[in-house]
Amino acid sequence: MKLYNYFRSSASFRVRIAMNLKGLPFEYISVHLAKGDHKKPEYAAIAVDGFVPLLDTGEAQLSQSMAIMEYLDELHPLPALLPADALGKAKVRALSQSIACEIHPLNNLRVLKYLVKELKVDEEAKNTWYRHWVRAGLESFERQLAQVQGKKFGTFCYGDTPTMADCCLVPQIANGQRFNVNFDGLPRTMAAFEACMKLDAFIKASPENCPDAE
Repeated sequence: MKLYNYFRSSASFRVRIAMNLKGLPFEYISVHLAKGDHKKPEYAAIAVDGFVPLLDTGEAQLSQSMAIMEYLDELHPLPALLPADALGKAKVRALSQSIACEIHPLNNLRVLKYLVKELKVDEEAKNTWYRHWVRAGLESFERQLAQVQGKKFGTFCYGDTPTMADCCLVPQIANGQRFNVNFDGLPRTMAAFEACMKLDAFIKASPENCPDAE
């Protein structure tokens, strides 16, 4: 399989983690978003939405990190990224989507570029925007973890093994660290992050360990 991705893309980071957890080898193909590689005709020919990640399975091209992770989980069920029961699946999907659908869209690269280039927002105001929405989203995520986990702290977001929720959480925290987001008062969130970052699958997928890292 070929994974078209960018080292700083949190959506790409999610898929790299998932593939590492499942032990799935892939060819790493860099699409440098900051340099506009995603807008080049050769990439547009295979990625109709112009986004990363894009997984080329040899038979089809798949976009959107959440869809890719669920596809991989169905094809390679062990280790599972989703619990076996319907309620567990719903809870993990909700945690995952809280990051992928609520936090991330407000703060991805194209939004930040629009703030600066089109709305003429200065660097500090842009960073303030980023920190505000990430912090607000993570506070919500912390409350959801408390509801899901109950009195017992889970090692990871849900239970004692990493799930799709952890695949989404770690990239968001890693990006937040670059922008100096305040993570105080998020004990469950940060405990899950720290547990993940002890595992090779997460370390290997980290931006600084990617072939195109800068």
